[in-house]
Amino acid sequence: MAQIPNLDNSPLNLKSLREQSQRDLVKILKDIRGKKCLVVEPKLGGTLSLIIQTSLLKEYGIELRHLSAESVQTDCSKVVYLVPSQRDLMKSISSHVHDDISKGLQREYFIYFVPRREIQCERILEEEKVHHLITIGEYPLYLVPLDEDILSFELDLAYKQCQVDGDTGSLWHIAKAIHKLESTFGVIPNVRTKGKASGIVSDILDRMHTEEPMNSPDMALSEINTLILIDREVDMVTPMCSQLTYEGLLDEFLHINNGSVELDSSIMGVQQEGKKMKVPLNSSDKLFKEIRDLNFEVVVQVLKQKATSMKEDYTEITTASQTVSELKDFVKKLNSLPEMTRHINLAQHLSTFTSKPSFLAKLDMEHTIIEASSYDICFEYIEEMIHKQEPLVNILRLLILFSESKSNWLTVKRALQLVVEDTDTANPDDIAYVFSGYAPLSIRLVQNAVRSGWRPMEEILKLLPGPHIETKRAGFTSSPSFGTLQGASNGLDKIADGRRSLVLVVFIGGITFAEIAALRFLSAQEGMAYDLIIGTTKIVNGHSLVETFFETFG
Repeated sequence: MAQIPNLDNSPLNLKSLREQSQRDLVKILKDIRGKKCLVVEPKLGGTLSLIIQTSLLKEYGIELRHLSAESVQTDCSKVVYLVPSQRDLMKSISSHVHDDISKGLQREYFIYFVPRREIQCERILEEEKVHHLITIGEYPLYLVPLDEDILSFELDLAYKQCQVDGDTGSLWHIAKAIHKLESTFGVIPNVRTKGKASGIVSDILDRMHTEEPMNSPDMALSEINTLILIDREVDMVTPMCSQLTYEGLLDEFLHINNGSVELDSSIMGVQQEGKKMKVPLNSSDKLFKEIRDLNFEVVVQVLKQKATSMKEDYTEITTASQTVSELKDFVKKLNSLPEMTRHINLAQHLSTFTSKPSFLAKLDMEHTIIEASSYDICFEYIEEMIHKQEPLVNILRLLILFSESKSNWLTVKRALQLVVEDTDTANPDDIAYVFSGYAPLSIRLVQNAVRSGWRPMEEILKLLPGPHIETKRAGFTSSPSFGTLQGASNGLDKIADGRRSLVLVVFIGGITFAEIAALRFLSAQEGMAYDLIIGTTKIVNGHSLVETFFETFG
């Protein structure tokens, strides 16, 4: 199964965005004539794997390498570096050039910065006395479709840069990415923001509209009705909780990276000693699409039922005479066997973590903290973790959750009904199923924003970090605003071809898979007037978010 996700069923034409990114890259490489070696920064290489097949690049006679401190070993006379605008990488590239010169190698060098060139990087190249030897360009990759309804800005450090370093460069990047979306799908008429960074992105976006106005006659027919921008800082409780959806748990324990997990082949039933294998996880896998957002305890039951059904069909097919049509149906089911096997193996592996008493005790403690029922027990538990010298990231995760649940938490929790008793995870009627009883604060905010905007909940919003803003863009005074979750009463909530209008929900600082599952649940509700598309600086979990700050702690 291809790692590149299938985008055919996306509510927005994300395929056209990906194809444009492919064309941009191919054009860069075709314009450099002759045999060439493409040297890609490793993390960026992972991102590119979601856009273009490496086999396609090789068809153009391109050698592929990952950037490292080691010099580039190639017979090609042209070396093309594709790198993010990071100053430390300029030292490595300069070292490569100097090393080639010392060996008497004559090469042409190109650097294409992703998504744009920066003066500080070029200054380092000048200091290293190699700038004049290098042709410099840009590859404007501002957003990457991770799946049918998820766009990533690939900004791993955005939260830390804004919160700790005071560097708002990533906010310009987010605004530019949204601006690019608008140039394809029309100007978004309604904007709702919560948080300081979100307000800045909205302001930058307004400036971009002033500097580069879009005067399309179809401007009022934007496919995206509303943009909701939320800072991660507004809700730090949710990412610190253990995710309980299938995809969320896969990320917690196996770390999903660029839409796949890497694990020992033995876990997947392949007996190859010490060999690792990559397992793709996206909506191209029909079974994964069906179960990814379910609570994990339900996933186990679903897989069991499917396996039992297949076994019964097999027994029937071998003991009774069947029509050609019945045989055809059975063969169709057999085609899904590799997917079944894959997810049974993964679920079995996850169960080894989720059945541990330590995991269950941690879940209990998280719920105790969220319910704000007994701070003394929480203190003792955290002290015990420190005494046992548990990994620092585990301790910090619980400490952050504990500190976030103080202050105004009780008021917010009650007003937004964040704790839902007797949650039915098998047949959920509320987003709280993703955490078995806790409704993620961030998604409750989105739910209210979609239903009735910020105004009815202003007093609660004031208790959460950062300002909240609700604006209608200039030139859209007659444009339709939000419908309600009770149903779209007229055609205003649909775009020209009859599809539902869209809400773009952007998380600055990252979103978890559990929150994505909750948003999909909202979007699927009967009477929901909009499809939801998710934009994020990156996909996070409690560990990856906490680890972002480790460098700061020293």
